Amino acid sequence: MIDISLIDEGPAARCPAQFNLAAHVLAGGLAHPDKPALEILHPDRAEIWSHGRLRRAVLGIGGALLDRGLKAGDILLLRIGNDVDFPLMFLGAISVGIVPVPTSAQLTAPEVAAMIDTLDPAAIALGKGVVSGVATPDADGTDIIGPREMAAMRDHAPADPDMGDPDRLAYIIYTSGTSGRPRAVMHAHRAIWARRMMWSGWYDLRADDRLLHAGAFNWTYTLGTGLCDPWAIGATALIPAEGVDRATLARLLADHRATIFAAAPGVYRQLLKHAPLPDMPALRHGLSAGEKLPARLRDAWRRETGRPIYEALGMSEVSTFISASPATPAPEGAIGRPQQGRRVAVLPEEVATDPRATAEPVPVNTPGILAISRDDPGLMLGYRGAPDETAARYRGEWFVTGDMVQMDENGFVTYLGRSDDMMNAGGYRVSPLEVESALATHPDIHAVAAAEVEVRPDVFVIAAFYESGHDLDDDDLARHCAERLARYKCPRIFRRLDHLPRGANNKIRRAALRALYGNMP
Repeated sequence: MIDISLIDEGPAARCPAQFNLAAHVLAGGLAHPDKPALEILHPDRAEIWSHGRLRRAVLGIGGALLDRGLKAGDILLLRIGNDVDFPLMFLGAISVGIVPVPTSAQLTAPEVAAMIDTLDPAAIALGKGVVSGVATPDADGTDIIGPREMAAMRDHAPADPDMGDPDRLAYIIYTSGTSGRPRAVMHAHRAIWARRMMWSGWYDLRADDRLLHAGAFNWTYTLGTGLCDPWAIGATALIPAEGVDRATLARLLADHRATIFAAAPGVYRQLLKHAPLPDMPALRHGLSAGEKLPARLRDAWRRETGRPIYEALGMSEVSTFISASPATPAPEGAIGRPQQGRRVAVLPEEVATDPRATAEPVPVNTPGILAISRDDPGLMLGYRGAPDETAARYRGEWFVTGDMVQMDENGFVTYLGRSDDMMNAGGYRVSPLEVESALATHPDIHAVAAAEVEVRPDVFVIAAFYESGHDLDDDDLARHCAERLARYKCPRIFRRLDHLPRGANNKIRRAALRALYGNMP
C-alpha cells in the first residue's frame, strides 16, 4: 500500500548499444521468413506479405533511397494514404538512417506547406491522390517519390541496416500543440525498444498472435500497435484494406482468426450497432486507445462477445505507458497501472503552468497531473526547433503530460481529463486554437471559440461558437474550415452567440461553452 502517487516498476531492459529501429522490427521474423507478417484484408481475399518479403522490401527501399542521393540524417516527408507503402517507406528510411516524418493524408496543402517550411525535407514520398503541399515537384529542389517509384524500390538491392547509438534521431511525428501550432516530436531509435514494455503490460502479445488493427496504415496507433509491435515479436498483423466497410469488421475478425483486436472506442461503438455479431472463437481480447473508453461501451462489448477490452493511456511524446492487461485487469473506473519498467507520478496540477510549483507527488486518491520519468526509454528527444517549449515540459526528474488523473493505493490510474483545453477527435488530439485561427480568417466572424461537446452519451465532437452580425451558413463555414484544416480538425457543429463567455482576464471559458451547448435546442 502506498501513501503518495508514485510508482517505480523497476528499470526497463537496456537497449543494445548498437541499434536500429527497423532492424529490430524485422528481426522478429528471421526465424520464420515464410510466415505471414501482414495480411491486408479485402472482403473476399487477403493480400499476404511474409516476414521474408517484408524484410526484402524494407531493405530494398533503404538501398534505393541511398541511390537517389539521400543520406543518413536527411528528412523524408511521408505523404501517403491508407496504403502498404506507408509502413514500408517508414521502415525503409529508418533502416539506413534517413528520418521519416509520417503525416495524415487528410492534411490540407497549407498545413503541409507549413511543415515543409519547417522541416526542409530532402524528399517527399507522395502517394496516389495525396496533396503534396508544394506548387510543383521541383519548386525547391525537393525530390518527389511517386507511387510507381515506391513500388519499384521494393525490388532494389538491399542496404545493410545503419546501426548506431539508440539515442540518435529515428523519426518525427506531428502532434497538436496548446499554442495552436502543431509540434514536431522527435523520437529516437530506442522508442521501439521501449514498446516491448507493452507486450505484457497491455497486449499480452505472443509470436503466434494474429492482431487485427481497425485503423488505416498511416495512423501512428496502427503503425505501432498494429504493425511494428507484431512484426518485432514475429506475429501476424491484419489490416482491413482501403474502403472496407467497418460493418464487416466483425466478420473479418471471425473469418481471419484474429486473436487480438485493436481499435479506437468509436470503432467498437460502430460494430455494436450491427449486433448480433458473429462468433469470434479465436479472439482473446480487444485493445483500446486514442481516447477514453466509456464504461458502458466496454461492458456492452463484453456482453455481446464475451471478450474484455483492455485500455491504455499515452501520448505522442511517449506512446502508451499506463494500461490494463489480462495479467493485471483494471478495477472499475480505472484505465490501468504503469507498465513494468516505468516510473510514474501524479503531481500537483499547478506544475503544468507554474515553473515555481513543487514537483512532489500528491497523496494517493488525490487528483493531479500525470508525469513520467525524464529517463523513460520511450520518451521523445524533444520538439524540433522548439527548445524552450521542450524545456517547459520538464519539472525536475519529471516530464509533465497534461493529463489529469488520480492514482489509488495499488497504483491504478483513473483518467479525469486534460489540464488544458485540448480536444479529442476520433483519437487525434486537436488544439482549439488551431481551429479558431482557421475560422478567424472568415470575413463575417468577429470572434470565435472551439470546444469539444457531448452530442449524445459518450459521443463527443468539435463545435465552433462565433460572434457575428448574423447567422452564417453552416455549409459555408464547413467549406472554409476544409480548405485550411485536416478533416478530423474541422468542427461538426457551428453556433452563433451574441457574446462568447469570457473570464476576468478575457480568456474564453470553454467549460461554459460546453454547458451552453447542453442547454441549446
